[in-house]
Amino acid sequence: MSQSGSQAAAFFRDVSRSGVVWLVRDDDGMPTHLAADGTRSLPFWSTSARAQRAAKIWGNGLRVESLSLDSWRDRELPDCGRDGLKIGINWSGPRLVGWDFTPQEVLNRLAVAG
Repeated sequence: MSQSGSQAAAFFRDVSRSGVVWLVRDDDGMPTHLAADGTRSLPFWSTSARAQRAAKIWGNGLRVESLSLDSWRDRELPDCGRDGLKIGINWSGPRLVGWDFTPQEVLNRLAVAG
């Protein structure tokens, strides 16, 4: 399994167990990534430590926050879907790379993991 694949597997396992999803943000909101194909992704992490590493890499005064898995699944994912955003999962490494999924793909994987 690739590094990104193992990070994604860890994400779904961790959040299903903990019931918490982690994000980074500043006063203006959450950072997104624009891919070469024009799709925009919003990243989330499965642990506080993973999100803290991302905030440190990106800098710019980002802080780490948590959401309950229920709120994330019921409110955030549908909003992301309406906005045409993909969901970045446990991006890691010095350039914060990893897999991203449509909100529906995330919901499907959560259903299997839980």
